Amino acid sequence: MSKQPNSDLLRVEDLVKIFHIQHGLSSTAFSAVDGMSFTLDSEKPEIFTIAGESGSGKTTVARMLLGMELPTGGILQYKSRDVSKLSGKDKRKWFFREVQPVFQDPFAAFSPLKRVDRYLYETVENFKMAPKKGVDAYIDEKLVMVGLTLKEIKGRYPHELSGGQAQRVAVARALLTNPSLIVADEPVSMLDASLRMSIVNMFRRLKDEEQVNIVYITHDLATAFYSADRIAIMLRGWNVEMGPVEEVLGVPLHPYSRNLKESIPLADPDRTWQEKTDLATMDTEEYLLTGCRYASRCPRVMDVCRQRVPDEYHVRNRMVKCFLYDEKTVGADGVAENIALEVASDQKS
Repeated sequence: MSKQPNSDLLRVEDLVKIFHIQHGLSSTAFSAVDGMSFTLDSEKPEIFTIAGESGSGKTTVARMLLGMELPTGGILQYKSRDVSKLSGKDKRKWFFREVQPVFQDPFAAFSPLKRVDRYLYETVENFKMAPKKGVDAYIDEKLVMVGLTLKEIKGRYPHELSGGQAQRVAVARALLTNPSLIVADEPVSMLDASLRMSIVNMFRRLKDEEQVNIVYITHDLATAFYSADRIAIMLRGWNVEMGPVEEVLGVPLHPYSRNLKESIPLADPDRTWQEKTDLATMDTEEYLLTGCRYASRCPRVMDVCRQRVPDEYHVRNRMVKCFLYDEKTVGADGVAENIALEVASDQKS
């Protein structure tokens, strides 16, 4: 059965965000997000991960999805409505209820001088989510979903909570409006390893039990692999590879995706990849390069990579923005050979 056109919860197509860097009296324009495209289906909730390093543009995507930044170009629709054209009233009464954020630092979301339960009560009141006599029960219901109770947190200030508890309260606050979409920007990066997995497991339960779509922004490929259904790898504003997480992180096809995967700390310090490059060499000049933005560091660079921007090529069950998978450039046999090379490399590792 084919998907109905109106089943798109979120439609992102060729999304662009241009910033200007001032240099004295002149300025340089660069695309922090350049051609990002994906959709989320309201009938099939998923965890869609956008992964990449600092400066890749993933947080800028998150801010546009939340209506905090206006796109420079492209399409950004939520339930078929253009997010950039929503009135202030529509945003307050509808969009901000349906689309909820979870940010990196849970303590930054709460004033140290205000009890955390007050935020929960105010959210219920502002969006009229429960009758006055049922507010406590409603809040407790949402807290139970994230492994807490109202009794545990009532009357407590942020500094009296652990990092994991504070982030769970932040997620419960987002759930109070019964959202269809949660945009979680680096929600576990400030937590220790044991707490990270508990938060990630919580997101998985919310997707399965509450039918909530989640856009999970992260640089942590380990939690991405464990939690995501699909993943997009961002490099300098580009989406360079996208597909099912088991395929993209299992056998990365784009050289940058492979580099990113191989940069995860390993248990065996002697295991290296002969083509590995230094991720720390990334700088903003790559945004302004002619051709591929990874060409200056790519171990498999070709002349064409320095001359033209690669298109998005559909390889098996994913998208890859790389000339290695362009039949006009390397031929059908060359594409097959490149796929086989990546598969063989992962089988050796």
